Amino acid sequence: GAKMSRQRADSQGSLGPDDEVMPYSDDETDDELAVRNNFLTITFFFSEMGWKVKANDRPYHHLPEFQKKVFLCIKKSRYSGNAIKTYKYNVLTFLPLNLYEQFKRAANLYFLALLILQIIPDISTLPWYTTLIPLVVVLGITAIKDLVDDLARHRMDKEINNRKCEVLLDGRFQESKWRNIEVGDVVRLKKNDFIPADILLLSSSNPNSLCYVETAELDGETNLKFKMGLRVTDERLQEERQLAEFDALIECEEPNNRLDKFMGTMLWQRERYPLDLDNMLLRGCKVRNTEECHGLVIFAGADTKIMRNGGKTRFKRTKIDELMNYMVYTIFVLLILVAAGLAIGHTFWYEEIGSKAWYLYDAKGQDASYRGFLSFWGYIIVLNTMVPISLYVSVEVIRLGQSKFINWDLQMYFAEKDTPAKARTTTLNEQLGQIEYIFSDKTGTLTQNIMAFKKCTIAGRSYGPVDWSWNRHADRKFQFMDHSLVACVRSRKDKDATEFFKLLSLCHTVMVEHKDGDLVYQAASPDEGALVTAARNFGYVFLSRTQDTITIKEMDQESTYEMLALLDFNSDRKRMSIILKFPDGRIRLYCKGADTVIYERLSPNSRHKETTQDALDIFANETLRTLCLCYKDISTDEFEAWSRKHKDAQVAMSDRDAALDRVYEEIENNLMLIGATAIEDKLQDGVPETIAKLAKADIKIWVLTGDKKETAENIGYSFDSNRIDFVNMACECEAVICCRVTPKQKANVVSLVKKYKKAVTLSIGDGANDVNMIKTADIGVGISGQEGMQAVMSSDYAFAQFCYLQRLLLVHGRWSYIRMCKFLRFFFFKNFAFTLVHFWYSFFSGYSSQVAYEDWFITLYNLCYSSLPVLLVGLLDQDVNDKLSLKFPKLYLPGQQGTLFNYRNFFISLFHGIFVSLIIFFIPYGAFLQTMGQDGEAPSDYQSFAVVTASSLIFTVNLQISLDTSYWTFVNCFAVLGSIAIYFGIMFDIHSAGIHVLFPSAFTFTGVASNALRQPYLWLTIILTVGISLLPVICIQFLHKTIWPSVGDKVRPVGV
Repeated sequence: GAKMSRQRADSQGSLGPDDEVMPYSDDETDDELAVRNNFLTITFFFSEMGWKVKANDRPYHHLPEFQKKVFLCIKKSRYSGNAIKTYKYNVLTFLPLNLYEQFKRAANLYFLALLILQIIPDISTLPWYTTLIPLVVVLGITAIKDLVDDLARHRMDKEINNRKCEVLLDGRFQESKWRNIEVGDVVRLKKNDFIPADILLLSSSNPNSLCYVETAELDGETNLKFKMGLRVTDERLQEERQLAEFDALIECEEPNNRLDKFMGTMLWQRERYPLDLDNMLLRGCKVRNTEECHGLVIFAGADTKIMRNGGKTRFKRTKIDELMNYMVYTIFVLLILVAAGLAIGHTFWYEEIGSKAWYLYDAKGQDASYRGFLSFWGYIIVLNTMVPISLYVSVEVIRLGQSKFINWDLQMYFAEKDTPAKARTTTLNEQLGQIEYIFSDKTGTLTQNIMAFKKCTIAGRSYGPVDWSWNRHADRKFQFMDHSLVACVRSRKDKDATEFFKLLSLCHTVMVEHKDGDLVYQAASPDEGALVTAARNFGYVFLSRTQDTITIKEMDQESTYEMLALLDFNSDRKRMSIILKFPDGRIRLYCKGADTVIYERLSPNSRHKETTQDALDIFANETLRTLCLCYKDISTDEFEAWSRKHKDAQVAMSDRDAALDRVYEEIENNLMLIGATAIEDKLQDGVPETIAKLAKADIKIWVLTGDKKETAENIGYSFDSNRIDFVNMACECEAVICCRVTPKQKANVVSLVKKYKKAVTLSIGDGANDVNMIKTADIGVGISGQEGMQAVMSSDYAFAQFCYLQRLLLVHGRWSYIRMCKFLRFFFFKNFAFTLVHFWYSFFSGYSSQVAYEDWFITLYNLCYSSLPVLLVGLLDQDVNDKLSLKFPKLYLPGQQGTLFNYRNFFISLFHGIFVSLIIFFIPYGAFLQTMGQDGEAPSDYQSFAVVTASSLIFTVNLQISLDTSYWTFVNCFAVLGSIAIYFGIMFDIHSAGIHVLFPSAFTFTGVASNALRQPYLWLTIILTVGISLLPVICIQFLHKTIWPSVGDKVRPVGV
């Protein structure tokens, strides 16, 4: 981060930590780094070679010097075993740990405290089951979800730890489980085996102990990489007996998470040999194209690089989560204030009236203030339903449902690769409706990362986009449209054209596989694959290679070239060369590279420089990627002299790279230009439209694209002083493109915008180099594309094409946000309307914390009578359908501004609740005040009153949610009617005589419902109450839609 770059700026040439030495991970975030930086600087110089491994010697690693203290006097070996553990719970710890985690939630703790209060007889105003039943339901649902997740992890760990592998024990190879492998063991791996630990490659069945590995699980790249054994181990360690006698001591760096570096030395038979990453097979890779290989375990289990890279997944919260928590605290404060007010009321009432009334005497001898104190706790219990316990569970259910809708969306399913969209988290959906900034990677995210050979220029003449039926080796997917070039190559008269394609078929590092009589090329980069395929289609077919020869088919004749030297590509050289001995004994160097470096090294009498340069400019303007091709003939004497220098440089112990570079420079000069190639990396389908759509929704898109680490200029230097200016300036722009950014800096740019703009950010990328920014942003999206799974593994959402992003945000994100806001607004309202009736009732009950409803109604209100309709609105509601959501991106704006749920909405819900509770209490109160039933029975008793208020409330709440529903389905309709039916069904059961006989103390409202609800007078009261509660709302909604319509209201008629 910025801290590091500042340190580095001061310490160039001094001993400060340098990027190359310091084992930081590209996945660490700034906060994690800040902590580590301080002590790393000190410790790193001592521990550079602090890890010792002895081959075939298990007891060595258990010596006391390698023990570390774990707890008090328990010690264990510092070498980790090879078993891995990613699960959280086991049989014994599941209940205690899970409950502990759940009670970290303020709301759950609060209900536990309430439960304890309800057990105290003096203040218990409600029976304990009114809190216990909802609490158990809530904890149970969450626990089951955690259990299912953890069982999946257990299964995964077990499967991996029990994989089989051959280990050298007692002088011969025996099959062993991965979990039993230890550091220092020699293992044998077969083709297509996964590599069980971080292993030093000793020898393989391929010549020169080459071993091909696929690193998809590690860095997401699907192309093969090759690793090499040291020459000395390759020569002396092929047989089982030789391997059993192998007793080298390896000294290397401590376990760390850098995938791109390894440093060590091997001490064997009094000789020291240097080791680097090319000699290491890392856990998580797969052995390919290699029949068998042998290796020595250096790091096992938790010490391996892949496990070190797991990193802490940071827990991401949404803005609405934070708001919701603040609101629960607000309600809690309100609750305490109301309870305190009513308790003071009770104290005064008891002094003035209660103590003087002989019929209220209870012989407890408590004075007024003590009674007031008890009344306070009593009211805390009575009014506790203001803080809704089922809120959190309902929110989880809604989010889970919305994640499933994303997974099931066929319009985000990519049939070609059989990849559906995947919500890998269930906690962030509504945040998708509030995105303000998108940070995108370029290659593979916006483009397809599939390179196509589009144009070329040979000897000053350009050729552009042919029918390949004349060549049976052609790759059918290859398209190129220029017949003159084909004719030119087939006639073999044009020497430049033949050289051009011969160079492409010889100068590369591609590997070839023969599958069912077809050639399959494995290239280190898509660019290189495209060039070799082009040569193959023009009749110059690369057939096979060994350590020192390359065989190609030129038109119809096979010829084998001896490879004298390969001068490899790196991002400083920007070119690669190969020196070949032709079948007729000539020696020639072929070179391909970037135009800037090639033009500096051309011979003065090279032709076609200007015409080629013009062609290059034209290609670049068409956004094609270009390379120049050239050659040079070398005399035998010149080569002999150069070759000696080259061998010396190859074994240089210090600064080997620099030495090789100097030697390469000596031979790569006086080159003759042949021509140039142009390759296209196509944009994915729908990218321009998607970007335009998102821009209309006021979402700003920044493209962050990186070169290799070496060439990336450090943004960090200039950032510190004027960070804020930079952010402000960049945020004014329509589009921002940051080039040559390291993975670390990608994350820094994201956190800058997060910090200074307080904006909701989304990162989208497809490769290992995007993991950092995916983890840093509020929401990370991984594209499961050409570069494997690394980005997807650390993302929150994953799909196959960039263009699905518009559907994810403008449809799913927007709907999720609208649904969640509607749900929360209504949820708070229904609980206020329900609870505050007790408040009005207290004025008529001497503030004695008497409840206004029946106990069972209070228990079941949130669970059964009012939860389903609002839950379904949270799951299914849509103000406009998906087509209109995409057609009118402006509909996205309310989410960015957060206008649908904030403190203003919360207080509107509160006052709406106060209003409804007032009506629900006072209209029945007035109706009951002076009345007589038809048959002379007075229904004006407390229990009938409780039934009438409860019934009015259920009707009001369920009809109110019907008014708020924009999208009706059969399910919604069923839920509203069902909730009302369930209420009456359960009430008549609870009020029946039968249940009273069984549990006389728990069910005291015997026969009330059947008695009260056969009085037409009470039904009229209920109808009046419900009507007056809903009327103002209907009027306000009507005025809103006609006078101040929202964007959605304007758009909806279009859809109809």
